[in-house]
Amino acid sequence: MSSPKRRIETDMMKLLMSDYEVNLINDNMQEFYVKFKGPEETPFAGGVWKIHVELPDGYPYKSPSIGFQNKIFHPNIDELSGSVCLDVINQTWSPMFDMINIFEVFLPQLLRYPNAADPLNGEAAALLMRDQKAYDAKVKEYVQKYASGGAADGNGEDDSEDSDSDVRFAFLESRSWLPSKLAIGQVDMH
Repeated sequence: MSSPKRRIETDMMKLLMSDYEVNLINDNMQEFYVKFKGPEETPFAGGVWKIHVELPDGYPYKSPSIGFQNKIFHPNIDELSGSVCLDVINQTWSPMFDMINIFEVFLPQLLRYPNAADPLNGEAAALLMRDQKAYDAKVKEYVQKYASGGAADGNGEDDSEDSDSDVRFAFLESRSWLPSKLAIGQVDMH
């Protein structure tokens, strides 16, 4: 098994065993959705976003493509496409990073500390620089409107609980994704 394929499987296993809900697209480990919760003590708290992740063939040497599927009001996220402007993903990606880094560190930090000086959403950047309270209120309005009450389940995908559980269980049960050393307990994942 090639090293990039093994790395994709290892990263996918870590995500599936974490608290993140992961839904493969067409049973493909290189394209999937992750449900991402807004960080506590931010105006994004309480929001849930469906993040589209696409891993290129050269992953982990090439960075993943990350995009928000439901709307979010943020200077560094394009409101229409969901594209993310984040140096660590776009320019300074390293094979040392993995999917857990993206969802536990990079995206939460992006939401906590928006960069109005390098915006993809000019309206959000201008409002943040002009009036922090108004910016926070607009973020909360978007959370309520686009990231609450199952909003992250949309976009025509079958995200019912049964299909999520079945895919996750079948994937874990098959063990075909495990590197051979891991399957016999010789690799420590921590």
